[in-house]
This record gives sequence, structure tokens and C-alpha cells, in this order.
Amino acid sequence: MGFTNFDGTIFSLAPIFIGIIFVIVIGSIIFSLVKGIGEWSTNNSSPRLTVPAQVITKRTNTWGGRNDTAASTDYYVTFQVESGDRMELKVADREYGMLAEGDFGILTFQGTRYGGFERKV
Repeated sequence: MGFTNFDGTIFSLAPIFIGIIFVIVIGSIIFSLVKGIGEWSTNNSSPRLTVPAQVITKRTNTWGGRNDTAASTDYYVTFQVESGDRMELKVADREYGMLAEGDFGILTFQGTRYGGFERKV
């Protein structure tokens, strides 16, 4: 399907829409890369802290798994430090399974990067 231009030539909108979609997709990829590199850089420049903390809550985020694709799950734990501040950190599946809500211990982290949790009885 085309439209008639002022000089009588026919043009199509399809190349314009394809170009717009291309720019949006490439822009999204570049934005994600810049955001990831920024977070990585911020974490690396943050001090590595070890503080007393309590496990407040745990949650998962499952995504994918449609048709013939595999589902993936991200694991998050919310910790509360002595000052009352809370932070949610992404943890590995093995760490997630070993932590229970209400656990007290020593949390190690660097920015938003989880370093470990040593439970105190």
C-alpha cells in the first residue's frame, strides 16, 4: 500500500516504520548496556561493608518459560541493618535456600552486590 506524494510519485510507509523499530530496538540495547555498566562501576567504587543484619523477607521473580523456552528465576532477599535501613539484594539460588526470614547474622555487601551472610545463633 502506498501514498501519492505531491509530485505524483508513490511512496510507502513501511521503510519508515522499519527504521523507527530498528532505532527503538538498538536504543533499548544501548540503554541496557550503559545502565548495566553504570551499576557495575558504582558497585566497584563502593566500599565493601560487613554489618550486623536481619533477614526480613524473601521473594522470587520468575520470567520466560513460554512455548519451548526455559523459565528463569531471580532470587531476592531483603535485609535490615542496625540503623533500620532495609536493602533488597539479589542472591544466588543456593544462598536463597539457606536463608530464613528472621535470621540474624553478619551481612557483607558492596553497593547492590551481595557478598554473603553468616548466620549467628
